[in-house]
Amino acid sequence: GPLTFTKELVSWMRGHESSVFSISVHASGKYAITTSSDTAQLWDLDTFQRKRKLNIRQSVGIQKVFFLPLSNTILSCFKDNSIFAWECDTLFCKYQLPAPPESSSILYKVFAVTRDGRILAAGGKSNHLHLWCLEARQLFRIIQMPTKVRAIRHLEFLPDSFDAGSNQVLGVLSQDGIMRFINIQTCKLLFEIGSLDEGISSSVISPHGRYIASIMENGSLNVYSVQALTQEINKPPLPLVKVIEDLPKKKLSSSDLKMKVTSGRVQQPAKPRGSKIQTRILKQDLTGDFESKKNELPDGLNKKRLQILLKGYGEYPTKYSSLIDKGTHVTFLNLQKKYPIKSRKLLRVLQRTLSALAHWSVIFSDTPYLPLLAFPFVKLFQNNQLICFEVIATLIINWCQHWFEYFPNPPINILSMIENVLAFHDKELLQHFIDHDITSQLYAWPLLETVFSEVLTREEWLKLFDNIFSNHPSFLLMTVAAYNICSRVPLLNCNLKDDFEFFFHHRNNLDINVVIRQVYHLMETTPTDIHPDSMLNVFVALTKGQYPVFNQYPKFIVDYQTQERERIRNDELDYLRERQTVEDMQAEVDQQRVEDEAWYQKQELLRKAEETRREMLLQEEEKIIQQRQRLAAVKRELQVKEMHLQDAARRRFLKLQQDQQEMELRRLDDEIGRKVYMRDREIAATARDLEMRQLELESQKRLYEKNLTENQAAVAKEMRADADAYRRKVDLEEHMFHKLIEAGETQSQKTQKVIKENLAKAEQACLNTDWQIQSLHKQKCDDLQRNKCYQEVAKLLRENRRKEIEILNAMVEREAKKWKEAEGKEFCLRSAKKASALSDASRKWFLKQEINAAVEHAENPCHKEEPRFQNEQEDASCLPRTSHLNDSSEMHPSTQISLNRRAVEWDTTEQNLIQKVRNLRQRLTAQARHRCQTPHLLAA
Repeated sequence: GPLTFTKELVSWMRGHESSVFSISVHASGKYAITTSSDTAQLWDLDTFQRKRKLNIRQSVGIQKVFFLPLSNTILSCFKDNSIFAWECDTLFCKYQLPAPPESSSILYKVFAVTRDGRILAAGGKSNHLHLWCLEARQLFRIIQMPTKVRAIRHLEFLPDSFDAGSNQVLGVLSQDGIMRFINIQTCKLLFEIGSLDEGISSSVISPHGRYIASIMENGSLNVYSVQALTQEINKPPLPLVKVIEDLPKKKLSSSDLKMKVTSGRVQQPAKPRGSKIQTRILKQDLTGDFESKKNELPDGLNKKRLQILLKGYGEYPTKYSSLIDKGTHVTFLNLQKKYPIKSRKLLRVLQRTLSALAHWSVIFSDTPYLPLLAFPFVKLFQNNQLICFEVIATLIINWCQHWFEYFPNPPINILSMIENVLAFHDKELLQHFIDHDITSQLYAWPLLETVFSEVLTREEWLKLFDNIFSNHPSFLLMTVAAYNICSRVPLLNCNLKDDFEFFFHHRNNLDINVVIRQVYHLMETTPTDIHPDSMLNVFVALTKGQYPVFNQYPKFIVDYQTQERERIRNDELDYLRERQTVEDMQAEVDQQRVEDEAWYQKQELLRKAEETRREMLLQEEEKIIQQRQRLAAVKRELQVKEMHLQDAARRRFLKLQQDQQEMELRRLDDEIGRKVYMRDREIAATARDLEMRQLELESQKRLYEKNLTENQAAVAKEMRADADAYRRKVDLEEHMFHKLIEAGETQSQKTQKVIKENLAKAEQACLNTDWQIQSLHKQKCDDLQRNKCYQEVAKLLRENRRKEIEILNAMVEREAKKWKEAEGKEFCLRSAKKASALSDASRKWFLKQEINAAVEHAENPCHKEEPRFQNEQEDASCLPRTSHLNDSSEMHPSTQISLNRRAVEWDTTEQNLIQKVRNLRQRLTAQARHRCQTPHLLAA
């Protein structure tokens, strides 16, 4: 834990796995117990190391583990109501308290022990309080609290200056926030603090029992004066002799033990008005039998009973109480420099005790061996400073008689008494001391001024002083002689003065029990004339009320030394003041010089820092310039990469367009192949139809020849008669027919030539227009794709936007020109289509006329055919010029191309048909001629 003065962390003691909710410190301050829900650990506060650890089962938790105030006993309370007592040094289980009666069985939560460690109070979630007598190890009383109390949260005994540690008033904090103080003997409610409106959360009582500090539930801290609340505390005991009654041997029932708390008019502290807390003195309730002899403790034990206890146990039980702070004397302000004690608490208690002694008597401020004399008692009673002071004062008055008569020298008279006793009982040892120039100031005074604390252990010292305090004051002087006599063997072997000094200032291998027996032997066998008891007074206790005046010392010497000391102190103070003034002036000069040097150094540092900052700024500017250059280079690299990426993207786009165009061309080639295949199939079908027609004509011819043969005989005569006239007519018709044929062939050839030329031109125009349409279509797709690409990179190419817009405008103008050119070509295409349609209509009409003429001629071969070839062109010119092709300007370009191709195909088919018709007509004409010549041949 941290020191309260320097607030430094002295040690960090680890070992608990869960939170620690209880810490108990031994009265000597050497040990401490920390308790958590699963374990309790014993620590050595000198080394801050863990000595022992209490392990328990998980099913049984620990409620509290703590030291009893007046012994080396550790009390452990578990959650199953089991209470064990352990020896601190050996951790041996001394006893276990029996289980409480079933009629009043409660689970213990809170505990309190009186200052003398005899009574244990326990409570929990009930209005019952159990009081245990730890000496008898049984439950001797059950106190029933008022019905308003349902659970007890805290218990604490109220100390009293006159109860010798057997506290009679118990503070009980219940669940309603009210702390009630009751007398455990009379079961009388004395007073209470807190209220339902201002409940108490936690409370603690000062060590001397004068004040009560409480933390309220609203967060405020209230401090109550016990004297203002009741007058039943700190009352001096009545001079009555009390009889100690033995505890009954029969087992008491819970009904016999139970007592109810009775209350008269209990007043509470008045509530504070504003910021000032007012207290009210309460009247004492005298209605009950407050002085019950049965419930009161005796004032003390007589000397005979003390001697019986001493013979039985060899020592008295240790007692502690409170110490009243007397302030620090000027002489002991720097005590730690001369006596550097490790424990700050022990040093503080020693300083207060010595200061109290110095305030009690002036001589103690000049006594050099007083710290050595008081130290063992201070260490023993460091938690009970008042008892410590009174024990030392009693020791000085009784066992230090005549010590200060030769002040500031050692007590020569006392040392002479010891030397006389030693000369009577061991002359050889005394002669050995004389031979080696060893006086009583060397073999007796070191033992007296340290009261044997340097040569004995703690247990040996306690046992020795139990016997010293139980006998005449001369017992201490006899102890010095007995110690020398019992140590005669090692002392006789010592020849050097340093060896003797070492022997009487260090522990030796000596049995204290032998020394005590030797002291009793000397007390009984020493003659009266040299016995110290004849020169020392009997034991005198300290006076009550005020301490006795101690003036058993040469007052003039002490006064003179005091005056001289005061004069020296004043001179020293004057010198210190002057030196302090000079030092202050020198310090100011040094401080000014240091400040000036510091200022110059600071200015120099600032100048260097400024130069350094300037250099750093220049370096940073150079770094920034270099970074900007690197950034510009990186930007250029990024731009180059971007151009490469754009170029690669453009090439990929162009390649994609080229692939698409190639795919389109392949598709068109496939379409052309399919059209050619369809055309061939149509031509083949037409040829088959013509062959069928030819077969039909052959069949008709054979039928006609058969009929002709049958009718030939009948008409032979008519034919012979008309043969000459018919021959002339035929010759004339033949002549005219030949002329007609010649004229028709010439005109047909010319017309066919013109038509073929027009058809070739139309076909070429169609092909050119088709390719142009394809080119324009691809260019349009390219424009759309390029526009999309331009939109994507528009943000990155804002600087080139104007040039791109100009390029786009130029391309748009070029596109407009192309479209105008395409429109012109489309107009020409429409004109060609009109001409082709006109030619088609003319050919159809011509074929129709020729077929009709052929049929008529076949039916009437001798009939004279009228010339009509001259009017064919005129009749053809009269044909309607409107057709479905006239609307080609409104058709889609692909539809126009398809129609043009189909027109070319029809033209080729029609030409073939015309040629076949001509061949058929020539054969028919030849047959007709043959028939016309047959009658003449028959006639001949």
